[in-house]
Amino acid sequence: APQNYPLYIRSVPTENELKFHYTVHTSLDVVDEKISAMGKALVDQRELYLGLLYPTEDYKVYGYVTNSKVKFVMVVDSSNTALRDNEIRSMFRKLHNSYTDIMCNPFYNPGDRIHSRAFDTMVNSMMMQVC
Repeated sequence: APQNYPLYIRSVPTENELKFHYTVHTSLDVVDEKISAMGKALVDQRELYLGLLYPTEDYKVYGYVTNSKVKFVMVVDSSNTALRDNEIRSMFRKLHNSYTDIMCNPFYNPGDRIHSRAFDTMVNSMMMQVC
């Protein structure tokens, strides 16, 4: 959400879920730093893909920000060398499009947690492609 609280978190495998929550929350600070560093140049762009936020020993963390300041964070295993920047960018576009579909639903209250079967299905299919 624009206020930095999670609307949707999904991780596979689920045994290290708390570690992923921590990684996502710490990456939000990096997202804010990148947004403030880019300043007005970021506002003029149509696509707000931030790229690699930071690598760790085990994971790579990528970021994306929408025009309405909703942040998407993706944590990918570092050993996965098949994923390139273009694939990550297209995955964020899919996430953004699905999020837009949720926002267009008249029964969804903005700011509520996301409980959508279509969004879950899309996220699961993306995760299966990566694994």
